[in-house]
Amino acid sequence: MNTKIFNRFAVMMIITGLLFLLAGCKKYLDQKPITEVGSDMVFSDVASTYQAIAGVYSRLVGDQGFGIRLSLYYTVDNDETQGPTGGADNDRRDIARYTATSGNAQLEKPFNQLFQGIEYANICIDNIPKMNLYTNGTEQQKKQLQRMYGEALTLRAQFYLEAIMIWGDLPQHFQPAYAQAAGNPFPSRVDRDTLYSQLLADLKTAEDLVPWRNEVGAIGDQTDERITKGAVKGLRARIALFRGGYSLRQDGTIKRGSDYLTYYKIARDECNDIITSGQHNLNPSYKSLWKDQVCGHAVTDPDGELMFQASAIGLTGAEDTKLGYYNGPTVNGKGNKSINILPNYFYLFDSTDLRRDVTCAAYSVGADGSIKIGTAIVAICDGKYRRDWVTNPIIDPTSSVQYLGLKWQILRYSDVLLMFAEAENEINGPTAAAYNAINMVRRRGFGKPINSPDATVDLAGLSKTTFFLALVR
Repeated sequence: MNTKIFNRFAVMMIITGLLFLLAGCKKYLDQKPITEVGSDMVFSDVASTYQAIAGVYSRLVGDQGFGIRLSLYYTVDNDETQGPTGGADNDRRDIARYTATSGNAQLEKPFNQLFQGIEYANICIDNIPKMNLYTNGTEQQKKQLQRMYGEALTLRAQFYLEAIMIWGDLPQHFQPAYAQAAGNPFPSRVDRDTLYSQLLADLKTAEDLVPWRNEVGAIGDQTDERITKGAVKGLRARIALFRGGYSLRQDGTIKRGSDYLTYYKIARDECNDIITSGQHNLNPSYKSLWKDQVCGHAVTDPDGELMFQASAIGLTGAEDTKLGYYNGPTVNGKGNKSINILPNYFYLFDSTDLRRDVTCAAYSVGADGSIKIGTAIVAICDGKYRRDWVTNPIIDPTSSVQYLGLKWQILRYSDVLLMFAEAENEINGPTAAAYNAINMVRRRGFGKPINSPDATVDLAGLSKTTFFLALVR
C-alpha cells in the first residue's frame, strides 16, 4: 500500500480495546485496556475501515517483518546463499546455521509481529461483515467493504503461512482476542495441515470478494498495490502446494499426506484461472523488472507481474525495509553486503542466462557511485535489491541511509507460471501446458520473446522426474 495511511497502523489500537500480544507458542495473552473507543466507531464507514485494513498491511514490513528479519535473516544458508560469517552469536548467524535456541534474540519479536498481523486481521474479519453498510450500503460501498473483508482473510493467510514455514505447528487463532478469551484463551498447538485447510477455505471465500486488478476502478477504488483477485488465487495455490507437499513433522519424519493430489489440483486450477484471465503477464525484461521497477520505485506495473508486495515507506524501522542495505553490493563502503551467493549456485546458471547477472552481483561500487570493482567468486552477493540501482530518488554514494524504500516481493506472475507447471506435472506429467508455462519463464530469462517457441531455450522431451528437477534448479 503506497499511501500515507499505511503508517497509521496505530488505528488498530482504537479497534481492539484490548491489545493482543503473543510472546511465543505456549505463552500468554496479555490484554491491556487502552481506549474507550469501540469497534462500532472504527467500523462505521468505508474510510475508517480502510484505515483498519491499512493497519493489517502494516504488519508485513518493518524490521521485525519483511523489512529484514523475515526476508533476509530467515532465508539464507541454503543451496543458494550464505548469511553473515563469524562465530556463534545467539542471533542472526545462529538462525542462518540452524543452531538457534529458544533464547535467540531474533525470534520473539518477528513471531509477535506475525501474530499481531493475525490478530489485526481477525478484528477486521469479525467486524466488517457486521457493518450496516456491508449489507445496506450503496453497491459501491458494499463492493469496497467486501474487498476489504477478502483482503483481511488473505493477509491472515499470509501471516500464518510465514509463521508455519518458520515454526511449524502453531496455535489455531481464528478469532479476535476478545472473543477467544471467552472460550479458549490459551489455544494449544495444532497440526499445520489443520491450519492450511482453514486458510484454503478462507482464501476460497476471499477470491469471490476481491476484484481482479482491472476491476478496482469499477468499485471506486484506486489502482494501487493492494491485494487483488490474482494475488488471492496465487496465495491459495502456494498454500495448497505446502499442504500437499513434504514437510518435517513433530515426530521427526518428512512426509506428505496420502491425499496430496487433491491439493496439487487446487494449485493447478487456481494458477490456471490466473493464466487464462489475462490479468497478469511477465515483464519482458528480467533486468528491468528488478532495476527499473522494483529498485526504481516504479508506481505503475503495466504487466501486472508484481502481484503481492510488502510495501515500504517512511525511512524507519517500523514501516520500511533494509533491502539493498543489509544485502546487495556496497557503494562507497556503505551497506553490509551480508548475504553471499554460493559459487556452485552461480555456476548453475548458463552463461547466456540473463537472470544470472541480476541474481548475482559480482562487484562493489567505488566512492564515486559508478565505478564497479570486481569481487572474488566467494564474495559474490545477491543482486536483485541493489543500492546502486535505486532511483526515484537516487541514493547519494556518501549517504549512510539504511532504509531505501524497496518492497519485498511476496508473489510474482513468474511464481504462478512455475507453480502451475509443477502442479500440472505432478498430476499429468509434463504436458504441453506445463511446458508452455515453464518455457515462458525461461524465454524471458534468456532474452527471447516470451510467447514465441524457441528451440534454443525451450525444454522438451523430459520425463516427469527430470521436468521437476528442471523446475527446482
